[in-house]
Amino acid sequence: MENYPSPGLGSIPTVAIVIYLAILILTAAGAWKVFVKAGKPGWAVLIPIYNYIVLCEIVGKPIWWFLLMICPCINFIFVIWVANLVSKSFGKSEGFTVGLILLHPIFVMILGFGDAVYLGPSAKEANMNNRFGSGDYQKPFDPQA
Repeated sequence: MENYPSPGLGSIPTVAIVIYLAILILTAAGAWKVFVKAGKPGWAVLIPIYNYIVLCEIVGKPIWWFLLMICPCINFIFVIWVANLVSKSFGKSEGFTVGLILLHPIFVMILGFGDAVYLGPSAKEANMNNRFGSGDYQKPFDPQA
């Protein structure tokens, strides 16, 4: 029997890890820029649960929505909904939302490093006074509030 040299245990897995880390770093940098464009601290991207809370603030949804985004079985619905609101908050269409969901790293970098401008929260609750939104919590049924 002849012994053939192996290509090395570290060659292919190492390249895959380096590519994965590069994509991860570029995605984090793009998300950092998205948060900064929205007037939020960029470092919030790096903190696991807090980034969902800040994302809810960016799109104008109540902060407790982060629980819906981490709850099993229903989280994919709310993550897609928030992704749509993010694209609307930056003046993009539903096609951009599909790209944001399917090719997240690329479209986050387009949103962060591109010429997209934050237009404000796109959620209805953030743009009108209602008893569940941003109205006066002391008098929730007062039409003057």
